Amino acid sequence: MLERLLIRLVFGVVFVCTSYYFKPFGLTMPFTLLVGGLGALGIVLFELRLRATSLKQLIGAAIGSVTGIAGATMISSMLVKTMLDPSTLSFLQVSLFLFMGYVGLVMGANKGDLLNLSAMEGFLGGDRRGGKNYKILDTSVIIDGRVADVCETGFVDGIILVPQFVLRELQQVADSADALKRNRGRRGLDILQRIQKTSGIEVQIVEKDFANIQEVDLKLIELAKEMKAKIVTNDFNLNKVAQLQDVFVLNINELANSLKPIVLPGEIMKVFILKEGKEFNQGVAYLDDGTMVVVDHARKMIGKTIDISVTSVLQTTAGKMIFGRYDDQI
Repeated sequence: MLERLLIRLVFGVVFVCTSYYFKPFGLTMPFTLLVGGLGALGIVLFELRLRATSLKQLIGAAIGSVTGIAGATMISSMLVKTMLDPSTLSFLQVSLFLFMGYVGLVMGANKGDLLNLSAMEGFLGGDRRGGKNYKILDTSVIIDGRVADVCETGFVDGIILVPQFVLRELQQVADSADALKRNRGRRGLDILQRIQKTSGIEVQIVEKDFANIQEVDLKLIELAKEMKAKIVTNDFNLNKVAQLQDVFVLNINELANSLKPIVLPGEIMKVFILKEGKEFNQGVAYLDDGTMVVVDHARKMIGKTIDISVTSVLQTTAGKMIFGRYDDQI
């Protein structure tokens, strides 16, 4: 942020000095400084507005303005052949260029979201065609921490992107007055450092922000669209919203569920009965990966490790539940 302010300040000083040196329009010294200052201010404000504009809008505005100027050029060439006096002709030509250039720019920017940038990938994104594979981490998956374990296994390739607005949100959590939130935020920062130190993993901090969007989840989706990236998350709602907008999502929870061992009805497994179940004479156990096992006729075996026979397996959105039966004869 400080570097940007310094660059803008240097630019403003250079612009003002240029105006003072050349003295445009025959102005005296005070007015040349004023014109230079106002010109530099206008350019900086225009640059700030461009930062909040999407790539599609910029491309649409450029195409629209060029098309408008081309149309104005053709019409202007026909006006030359008329009998208009030179002053009127010049006024009409300048007005025509301004009008059609402005209308083309505005219409192109408004319709820019209809552009399909994937069709121009070879021209605009040649480096991405070279094999770069971007994955964006959201705040929840960083705090969760399992993504670091996945990275260390070598199953994650490409470049890990961490947006600046995600880092800000993580910092706010780490600075929270609530002890639990503070510990979660600090854990997330530690996880990021761990990922950065992982061999074979490249982590990049993305400065791109979307000032016109307030929600972090929507910013992630827009960044993923622009970067042709995949979002890594364990947030159920973000997963659904991103899929509705055709953004590919890698859900850590779905990965964990898919890696749980497959258990078939009739198999014998050894479990530790931890507590009483909801139904009569039931016991509840948990596997190492957190999978709940509900065992019939196991209430009297609480606190013991027993062999059970699997009767069924239920797949839910939260994961798998295994149902079994305890028999003294097993």
